[in-house]
Amino acid sequence: MLTFLLLSAFVLSGHCNDKIRYIEDIEDNARVVGGSNAARNAWPWQVSLQYRSGTNWYHTCGGSLIRINRVMTAAHCVDRTNTYRVVLGEHNLSQNDGTEQVISVSGIRIHSGWNSNNVAAGYDIAILHLASSATINSYVKLATLPANGAVLANNYNCIISGWGRTSTGGSLPSILQQAPLPIVAHSTCSTSSYWGSTVKTTMVCAGGNGVQAGCNGDSGGPLNCAVNGVYQVHGVTSFVSSLGCNAYLKPTVFTRVSAYISWINSNL
Repeated sequence: MLTFLLLSAFVLSGHCNDKIRYIEDIEDNARVVGGSNAARNAWPWQVSLQYRSGTNWYHTCGGSLIRINRVMTAAHCVDRTNTYRVVLGEHNLSQNDGTEQVISVSGIRIHSGWNSNNVAAGYDIAILHLASSATINSYVKLATLPANGAVLANNYNCIISGWGRTSTGGSLPSILQQAPLPIVAHSTCSTSSYWGSTVKTTMVCAGGNGVQAGCNGDSGGPLNCAVNGVYQVHGVTSFVSSLGCNAYLKPTVFTRVSAYISWINSNL
């Protein structure tokens, strides 16, 4: 699921305004726009969040494993009544890779500030409590979170990963995708040429070149940024423009993880 705020032509979540689009995808295997196939085990904290419909399970969002029994995702991914599970160690959603760990979601903690009618207000973050603990191995590892309050510099190189669409309304391959999305400083992203006042300081913008972007199916997944040689999850994929996933000067917008470290720790 990904919300379209001003990054796409239509709304998929069913609870956002006509200018914001959640990067969520219902009953579709989807991918990052302008990305490429990720190497197997490239992002071992990446989670496929799935919901049940009848006897089948469908990918809806991404997520990051932050404790052996806790997953961080977007609030808009889980603010409706569904039965959820997470799949860890996933690579190709359409086949059994032999590395998957499937665990039920036993509890959901959504930030109290979240308003499903106004994604631009922020607080698009949630913690999933898992029914059992993941087994850490070569394919499943814990994400590293940034220091409290850390803000990356403009043009800092980061990478989005997920199963979101390859284009607005486009093709839906099953292999995990990745794409480079450089950070766009808040001082730039909040100007009228970009997102204006829609973007808050508790968010982080990345991309905006009109080529690479997050899209439906990427919501809740990580923005991976290497700091001192270690990848940290600096963003939770939140929304794009209703003009299209990769609209020029409309970077993908993420919940800035470093703004919520205290909240995350209090909900683990």
